[in-house]
Amino acid sequence: TAAEPDTSGPVSPDTEPVTADPEPESPADRKTEMNTSLHSGDITRLKPCRHGMMLYLRNDRYVGRSLDLYGEFSEGEVELFRQLIRPGDVVVEAGANLGAHTVFLARTVGTSGAVVAYEPQRFIHQILSANVALNELTNVHTRQAALGKTPGRTMIPVFDYQQTYNFGGVSMTGRQNGELVPVETIDGLSLPRVRLIKADVEGMEADVIAGGRETIRRLRPVLYVENDRREKSPELIRMIQELDYRLWWHLPPLFNPQNFTGNPENVFGTIVSVNLLCLPREVASNISGLREVTGPEDDWRVR
Repeated sequence: TAAEPDTSGPVSPDTEPVTADPEPESPADRKTEMNTSLHSGDITRLKPCRHGMMLYLRNDRYVGRSLDLYGEFSEGEVELFRQLIRPGDVVVEAGANLGAHTVFLARTVGTSGAVVAYEPQRFIHQILSANVALNELTNVHTRQAALGKTPGRTMIPVFDYQQTYNFGGVSMTGRQNGELVPVETIDGLSLPRVRLIKADVEGMEADVIAGGRETIRRLRPVLYVENDRREKSPELIRMIQELDYRLWWHLPPLFNPQNFTGNPENVFGTIVSVNLLCLPREVASNISGLREVTGPEDDWRVR
């Protein structure tokens, strides 16, 4: 039985970076790290994980920490994707981060399929590209850009990656300083086919959907979008329902007792990710174990 959902962690990620130095490692920590990591620097570590070799940020609070301790990240999402995609499928991933799910998606769709993975943070995009290369995933197209409503540019903050922070929870809203990166649209890709659109973009999910309306109407892909911000939820739900989709809440816990490293310690408690699984209404679906969204004001916390 999954733990009760919590509103901390990934469901409320847009906080300021921690400026204190990370806690020093003990000799025991260093010995364990040397036994499990192929590389460990001040910023990154490299180790074998469930879906392949992964380079990750050693001071990331959620994605990096999960890969470090468990050799996987949010495996509950992966289990859902496993039921949705097949060899030859095309996947668009908005907010791919360092590729914890990209690697699985690319292996599953195979060389006859493709994954278009967007990550606007320059250094995170470089790690994403490294993981794609390390795992020899020639079917992945990485793009250092954001997906949005209209083409343009947006400001992306630059971080000190030696500090502890949730680098997978960076919002682009209201940023005045940083680096300018392109904004593209799903419709601008002119895709001949797409099976899954996955969006985890810290409150900008509605913009991603708005920039892909024509593609969604034409190709009717499965949509899997983060929806953890109460003030933005009604707009996002309304927009997807107006595209004639049915929606279900999907709340995978961060900790998986059957994790890759066999680590029984749950450092994430009851923290979950808050997502919407969205299927075209005309497609016959037999969804069990998930609660269907009733309307724009529906809240994942209310059962």
